[in-house]
Amino acid sequence: MFRQTKAVKRCSAGTERVVAVPDLFLTAVKLTHDKTGAKYLHAARDDSNNLFSVQFRTTPMDSTGVPHILEHTVLCGSKKYPCRDPFFKMLNRSLSTFMNAFTASDYTMYPFSTQNSKDFQNLLSVYLDAVFFPCLRELDFWQEGWRLENEKPTDPNSPLVFKGVVFNEMKGAFSDNERLYAQHLQNKLYPDHTYSVVSGGEPLVIPDLTWEQLKQFHATHYHPSNARFFTYGDLPLEQHLKQIEEEALSKFECIDPNTEVPSQPHWTSPREDHVTCSPDALAPDPTRQNTLCVSYLLGDITDTFEGFTLSLLSSLMISGPNSPFYKALIEPKIGTDFSSVVGYDGSTKEASFSIGLQGMAEEDTERVKQIISQTIDDIINNGFEEERIEALLHKIEIQMKHQSTNFGLSLASYIASSWNHDGDPVELLQISDSVAKFRQTLKENPHFLQEKVKHYFKENTHRLTLSMSPDEAYLEKQANAEEEKLQKKIQALSDRDREEIYKKGLELLAAQSKTQDASCLPALKVSDIEPTIPITPVQISTAGGVPVQYCEQPTNGMVYFRAMCSLNSLPEDLRLYVPLFCSVITKMGCGALDYRQQAQQMELRTGGMSVSTQVIPDSTELDVYEQGVLLFSLCLDRNLPHMFKLWSDIFNSPHFDDEERLRVLVMMSAQELANGISYSGHTYAMTRAGRHLTPAGDLQETFGGMEQVKFMKRVAEMSDFSQVIRALPRIKKHILNPENMRFAINATPQKMSDTAAQLESFMKDVAENRKERKPVRPNITERRLDPLAESGPTRKLVSELNFQPCQMKTFFQMPFPVNFVSKSIRTVPFTHEDYASLCILARMMTAKFLHGEIREKGGAYGGGARMGAGGLFSFYSYRDPNSVQTLSAFFRGIDWAKSGQFTQQDIDEAKLSVFSAVDSPVAPADKGMGRFLSGVTDEMKQSYRQRLFTVSHKNLVDVAERYFNVGQLTYGVAILGPENDTIKKDPSWIVK
Repeated sequence: MFRQTKAVKRCSAGTERVVAVPDLFLTAVKLTHDKTGAKYLHAARDDSNNLFSVQFRTTPMDSTGVPHILEHTVLCGSKKYPCRDPFFKMLNRSLSTFMNAFTASDYTMYPFSTQNSKDFQNLLSVYLDAVFFPCLRELDFWQEGWRLENEKPTDPNSPLVFKGVVFNEMKGAFSDNERLYAQHLQNKLYPDHTYSVVSGGEPLVIPDLTWEQLKQFHATHYHPSNARFFTYGDLPLEQHLKQIEEEALSKFECIDPNTEVPSQPHWTSPREDHVTCSPDALAPDPTRQNTLCVSYLLGDITDTFEGFTLSLLSSLMISGPNSPFYKALIEPKIGTDFSSVVGYDGSTKEASFSIGLQGMAEEDTERVKQIISQTIDDIINNGFEEERIEALLHKIEIQMKHQSTNFGLSLASYIASSWNHDGDPVELLQISDSVAKFRQTLKENPHFLQEKVKHYFKENTHRLTLSMSPDEAYLEKQANAEEEKLQKKIQALSDRDREEIYKKGLELLAAQSKTQDASCLPALKVSDIEPTIPITPVQISTAGGVPVQYCEQPTNGMVYFRAMCSLNSLPEDLRLYVPLFCSVITKMGCGALDYRQQAQQMELRTGGMSVSTQVIPDSTELDVYEQGVLLFSLCLDRNLPHMFKLWSDIFNSPHFDDEERLRVLVMMSAQELANGISYSGHTYAMTRAGRHLTPAGDLQETFGGMEQVKFMKRVAEMSDFSQVIRALPRIKKHILNPENMRFAINATPQKMSDTAAQLESFMKDVAENRKERKPVRPNITERRLDPLAESGPTRKLVSELNFQPCQMKTFFQMPFPVNFVSKSIRTVPFTHEDYASLCILARMMTAKFLHGEIREKGGAYGGGARMGAGGLFSFYSYRDPNSVQTLSAFFRGIDWAKSGQFTQQDIDEAKLSVFSAVDSPVAPADKGMGRFLSGVTDEMKQSYRQRLFTVSHKNLVDVAERYFNVGQLTYGVAILGPENDTIKKDPSWIVK
């Protein structure tokens, strides 16, 4: 058992420590297991969203991706739960708020969280059995890792190809240049041990892994003596310990896992290296696509205070427009943004710090190196302003007070790396001790930070300068290398081997197609779900003639402010510019402050101020929507007047005329959009597919789809910015207009009257911006903010009742080797009686049909269906080796639904899965937001809930027939992916 006292046995290191951590409102309990030496940390906190995590130190010595493929394969069935894929099946048999697994460079972690105690025990049982007693069947290794298989498994004459979920996932991951660069940088900065290999798997090395090696890696690494257990929340610790002991630890002896990572031997002189990548068609400037970065090896991350200091120092050096590196590298516009790896990185045994640029020209290489070493000298000479240090410590204070819904998961990730190398996790949680020690050290030695810079950067010979440039032939070279690898494997095959491969392919297909018996898995029942939701009380009032929603919440002395501003009077020609306006309005300076002073004040006085576009589909009619931008900020209650002063300066006198500053922001924004596509390709595909189906879908594409990405690229390429500079003040007068606004405040009851008074005086300050302006679209529908009131303030929605949806198939050719496929169908709005059935259908289709077709058989990393609040039913796939074939899988999904070949158990599982999303915890900062933004009241949520409970088999077949009938169906399709001959030859596609 886990013991409190010191034991004599070699493997127990352990006294128990119980430490109160008042800043985080928790008590930490640290334990060591007597028999196996397993380590345990429990964080007891008054939070019902309980979390469990177990992590193993996994230190591969090659790039076959063995820890990553193992992470996938242990979740495919275990001794007690031998069915295929218990992990994905539990998603539908539980009310979990989170379930996943991660492979890092040197550990693998298995976390879950749930608010239901019976569910916690169920999931704990499945997770423990999966990691300690997995089946690791050969078929699962082929499916999840890699295999040679006929392209069409049923046709022995079709060519042999590489398949496998991780194989395709890593091909997708390495199509992201930022990810590629980060991987090279780590491998080359730590060349002597586990960090020199790709733990996730290098696509061309993955096919060297054997099933035997996989099983061997499990035997040596997945052992309690190499494990760290973490639990969090309000459930009793004793119950967890008892279950973990009985179901896992009691069955093991102590071993010496021998997985320690040695320190990287220090170089005596700096090194340089160069790598290549594929060109990016969406880069803001196609002639400037180089990256250059200098990376320094720092100290051991288990020294908590040193890590804290270096991470703070890193922020001082690179964060925001006041930092020396921002001034020296970003403002001269040598590149579009910092390199993808930048700042302090504490995820390896010894930390690193990196600084450099992306989106730069090759000829600026020497200049950038020069600037970096000059800036380090300047920092050593000048140090940092005290106010910037205060701003960062203020940020830490806010992070401790701000309550997120997945706090347990954040803690697990935060302590994972240091604990993995035997650092003290409790020390990491005592953040204010580090802050106090930092203040004290700085007081005793004002040059403390400069000395660190001198030691770690100026005098450090272990530094790597890595450059990356695009190679037109990169993708072709990758494809050729893969083809060569494939041919090598094929040439070594005898006829018998080929026959064997064909047989195994059929065997895998049969296993994937077989209806599986999951009855061995524990499950909650629909009757375990709370029948009603707790009501969130709000008060509707006004301040300076503007409606306000007040919501009293336990926010730890934080105040959260939101303002929804309508776009109804905005001229059409300015719409494309709105996202750009949102991203620059808080970053250009205002009132008496230039943009640097503004950034400083925002850091000192607030937890951030942001502006974002909002397209909110109406909950009762498909062709009605609200368009606006949302202002959001948070602060400690003592800073309220300062926060409102910053907003009133933005309303009254924002600065738009600094063209140089604007260029910097536009470049960074365009670069960020281009970089994000390989990560969120499925979202872009779904947005485009829905573009011509509803008016809201059209605006969503304008604000957040591929259209916006292309627009920002065009803006970044403009030599003359006058058009943009003229657009911004025009947008401002339409948006920042108190006539078309409503506010929401979330704060503690004690702070409400003070906040209301501050809001009143803010309204007086910005009154001159108030003006009645005519809406651009004539049809405005009004909805009461308080649906039960006879009169009172309203939300003004745009109604386009003569909107004609049309079908459109769009293909975007992208520089990736994988596809993102989507199809969207126009159905019904939120309050419609069929909406609940469509939600259950989407979830059931995903779990019972699409997952098997798209991921297991198709080899995509993910895929499924979802019902959107805007009335669009969308199918999607993620990092998918197939394109048009996936569309036919979507159609087969529809046939499957119409055929009604699903059981009551399938329906109940889909209900659990939908409810776990509907009931996912909401942070105090976000309570009442559904009502504020979309007008969805608790009563509306409750009647939707009732409908979810009553969805029947007949309802599901009915809605499938009603909305998915080929004749009446209105749908859109979009694919992002590599060059595609089939699509090019098909005139029904629009190719971008």
